[in-house]
Amino acid sequence: MEKEVKSKALLYHSGPRPGKIEVIPTKPHSTQSDLSLAYSPGVAEPCLEIEKDPETAYDYTAKGNLVAVISNGTAVLGLGDIGALAGKPVMEGKGLLFKIFAGIDVFDIEVNEKDVDRFVAAVKAIAPTFGGINLEDIKAPECFEIERRLKEELDIPVMHDDQHGTAIISSAGLLNALELTGKKIEEVKIVVNGAGASASSCTRLYMALGAKKENIVMCDSKGVISVRRSNLTPEKAFFATRRDVNTLSEAMAGADVFLGLSVADVLTGEMVQSMANDPIVFALANPNPEISYEKAKTSRPDIIFATGRSDYPNQVNNVLGFPYIFRGALDTRATTINEEMKLAAVKAIASLAKESVPDVVNTAYGLSLLTFGREYIIPKPMDPRLLTCVSIAVAKAAIESGVAKKTITDWEQYEDRLRDLMGYDNPLIRELTDTAKQHPKRVVFAEGSHENMLKAAAQVRDEKIAYPILLGNDERIQKLAAEYHIDLEGIEIVNLRHDNEAGRRTRYAEILANKRAREGATLDEAKDKMFERNYFGMMMVETGDADAFITGVYTKYSNTIKVAKEVIGIREGYNTFGTMHILTGQKGVYFLADTLINRHPSTENLIDIARLTSEIVTFFASTPVMAAISYSNFGSDTEGSPASMHEVVRVMQEKYPALAIDGEMQVSFALNKTLRDRKYPFSRLFGKEVNTLIFPNLSSANIAQKLLQEMEVGEMIGPIQMGLKKPIHFTGIESSVRDIVNITTVAVIDAIVAEKIKENAG
Repeated sequence: MEKEVKSKALLYHSGPRPGKIEVIPTKPHSTQSDLSLAYSPGVAEPCLEIEKDPETAYDYTAKGNLVAVISNGTAVLGLGDIGALAGKPVMEGKGLLFKIFAGIDVFDIEVNEKDVDRFVAAVKAIAPTFGGINLEDIKAPECFEIERRLKEELDIPVMHDDQHGTAIISSAGLLNALELTGKKIEEVKIVVNGAGASASSCTRLYMALGAKKENIVMCDSKGVISVRRSNLTPEKAFFATRRDVNTLSEAMAGADVFLGLSVADVLTGEMVQSMANDPIVFALANPNPEISYEKAKTSRPDIIFATGRSDYPNQVNNVLGFPYIFRGALDTRATTINEEMKLAAVKAIASLAKESVPDVVNTAYGLSLLTFGREYIIPKPMDPRLLTCVSIAVAKAAIESGVAKKTITDWEQYEDRLRDLMGYDNPLIRELTDTAKQHPKRVVFAEGSHENMLKAAAQVRDEKIAYPILLGNDERIQKLAAEYHIDLEGIEIVNLRHDNEAGRRTRYAEILANKRAREGATLDEAKDKMFERNYFGMMMVETGDADAFITGVYTKYSNTIKVAKEVIGIREGYNTFGTMHILTGQKGVYFLADTLINRHPSTENLIDIARLTSEIVTFFASTPVMAAISYSNFGSDTEGSPASMHEVVRVMQEKYPALAIDGEMQVSFALNKTLRDRKYPFSRLFGKEVNTLIFPNLSSANIAQKLLQEMEVGEMIGPIQMGLKKPIHFTGIESSVRDIVNITTVAVIDAIVAEKIKENAG
């Protein structure tokens, strides 16, 4: 398994293009005129403006959205001093996180220098290029001096994330844990195990929040750091205690809080048992904590426990902080990241954990609703609200503390800009995947002997997204798996035509025949249908033998739709079902419907599609802003599909007065807010960015979806089924492995939600 992980990791970083980040032009460059503006002679004009006023570099260059991730490779992750070049993959990874979570561009800079003076000089020399500097993986104690000097000598934000990232996130968790236990930070006894950069910064930030120095005991590998020890570094000497304790075990007796930034398994169950009531234990050693989750919970059922791991509650993850801290700092052109900004981030993160959580985030971490409590004191890393919540808090603190060179006055507009900047593109896909991983379901793949289906099934098994079940000839599947070197362990194969499935075929046929007896169905017909993979697979879901079903790479949609209606049926309250595609790109997230099912929908069908779409968009943690698309605008054509779309809007506005929906309108007006507001100021969509498009028929919707997909303006997820009673989802003949994995992920989420609804109803 370790060898397999190594192979996958090396392949991920090496191909199809080495590395994880690239530079992409942001201006037109296809004509000679473009190039003359981009370079010579046009480029001279902004150069002269910057010479006159250096601040205009923020107006004419990418400086204001560019962060340097700088390291000398002396303390890389858990690898230690591996050198600047060997640390480059980590720095590229940090750049990737900056980009996908906060839209910040990054150059990673690996400096082959351990001398503090020369390292500082190198960073200062290149600093004019950047709007901010993120120091990374620099060992203590040098990191303290490097950060201090750069903050003093540069007028752009500088932060050593290894020190402050964990401090900020764990501080947010500590505030919430103390609130839950009814304890006051100025009274609690705190034990810190580990005395490196992160431990020092965490402890200082706890003190900034009110913790008393005399109530803190810090330990290193030699035991308690006390005034009785000699040869302490200045950083350790600051925390030296006068208490008569010498070992971690002695320090833990009666302690309220334990913070571990050290090594695995150093904390015993007996030590935890010796703590005060409602102990708070943050065991943050990676990859394995100071004490395991299971042992800690067994030792003290009243414990509040956090780790750095994603597979347990309360993950202390730096990605909750640094992208958004720099986002707020850059957007205000802050000259530094000061204590006020860090504390603002702490309080924003802590506050977000108390707010109601979008359904997608809820289902990602449990079938029951995530609510503020002992198992949820810190927001989840994939919560899309972190971008606006933390960035705005940091920006406000920068302005209020006087370190901002740019003042933001319209905070609603700034929040909109942040959302526009990121949309929910990659974060949305990650949320869906994380949801499925937390509660994988049994998913049947209709065409198990199709190459892409087989590869997708193996991938969702490896990523723990689902428990795949392949329908097909077992010998053929095994031969195909051998050809492509696919391990079939953990993948169930069902040969529905095999004699050993005769009993299940008969049982399914009887159920289907009884269900459709009043529609002319007979048992003999139903038995014949059970030799067809779509009937058999959907009956697996209908009877509870599986949770979801994926089909489409061999089958015509029209045939699959017919089977779905017969076996699964349409949800009560609707007369039709439909599908949606989600487009995620730099401009945001767009929901398109109906892209697959209804060829020539009636007005009543279109109303159902609009209702279903609104529901699904809301589930994906978005507020639907819907445009009914046509070739006419607001009744300018009174016949055909424009008239139908006009009626859809009238009915939806009447039944759902709070819903932002209007039209009919042309796509240009739907997607161009400025144009629409100027031409049609009466629209219910005035001032809003449309994110949902309802098309008048299958032809227009499918063409639009395919056109956008082929132009590669973003990633397309779908089709996502809307309106069937159970999770039946469709792919296409041209579907890639990634497409099938994405739709499988959606199918698992669909199954999780269906299970929740059933539980709540029961």
